[in-house]
Amino acid sequence: MKKLKVGILGATGMIGQRFIQLLENHPWFEVTIVAASPQSSGKRYENAVLNRWKMDIPIPTHVKKLIVKSVEGDIESIVKQIDFVFSCLDMDKEDIKRIEETYAFLNVPVVSNNSAHRWTKDVPMIMPEINPRQLELIDIQRKNRGWNKGFIAVKPNCSIQSYVSILTALKKFKPLKVQVVSMQAISGAGKTFDSWPEMVDNVIPLIVGEEEKSENEPLKIWGNITNDKLLIAKSPNISVVCVRIPVSNGHMASVSVSFKIKPSRHQILDAIKRFKNPIAELHLPSAPKEFIHYFSEENRPQTNIDRDMGHGMEITMGRLHEDKHFDWKFVALSHNTIRGAAGGAILMAELLVKKGYI
Repeated sequence: MKKLKVGILGATGMIGQRFIQLLENHPWFEVTIVAASPQSSGKRYENAVLNRWKMDIPIPTHVKKLIVKSVEGDIESIVKQIDFVFSCLDMDKEDIKRIEETYAFLNVPVVSNNSAHRWTKDVPMIMPEINPRQLELIDIQRKNRGWNKGFIAVKPNCSIQSYVSILTALKKFKPLKVQVVSMQAISGAGKTFDSWPEMVDNVIPLIVGEEEKSENEPLKIWGNITNDKLLIAKSPNISVVCVRIPVSNGHMASVSVSFKIKPSRHQILDAIKRFKNPIAELHLPSAPKEFIHYFSEENRPQTNIDRDMGHGMEITMGRLHEDKHFDWKFVALSHNTIRGAAGGAILMAELLVKKGYI
């Protein structure tokens, strides 16, 4: 197939850089436009990120030479040169909403990594292996807004990737109460140890706004479309504490769960192993061969050695034990800037192509 031309809005930030890294040699997509703030526009990309490139590979050669466009100032020329955009803007939420809606109005599909539109009623929030049917909201969105080819689809917060995936695999046992301690890497704040030396040998017990997202977004993910509206799920009841830990990449979650139907250890592991992945038969380029991997070793998963499984797209799980106050507890891990951000958005875009929306 002829490669689709992709623009990245917010291309100079950490997640924009991750998009560029992951899209190098992508079989379906080619980065043809990089856009950022007016301070970066007009510069060659390599100069715009001079001393700020945070990936562990060099800037792809063809991207180095691209001239950075202004996200808003060059919008008319941008929309003529791309098939869709990834949005990872670092701006005020209302400004992000306005910009994404402008691109969609101009017939550009917007695949967003931002939180601005996550609770907009007709905007789907997608984890491809969990709720691909919610893409039907795009048809409702276009009807509501009079859009033709354009739309907005978002991915959820990086913190929920691991435990939402696992709880979905266990949904037949009807989870009722979930308690999570989310231990989050510094890249989730767009930082490295060089730019955030205060995080060395340190834990910060507050990530502003993160707990609310982590408790509420799963309920939208598990919602159902009825009469052209998405009805938010009412259970399970989720309580989350989010802390920043001195790790470069990888969000680890310690999870305790009570079920309406308490499963055995064998039933849990069997449900994980036999999880019916609704997108498996599509053979999307970014999809991992194994969605959830369980470690029998007591000291796994570990961020440093397990976060890159499945090229950073796999969910890993371990330490399954019965709990004194809940039914079961386990540890889960996901790569926050790959599965939880750019990689998850790219997988969603691949799904959107297969489903005919792009």
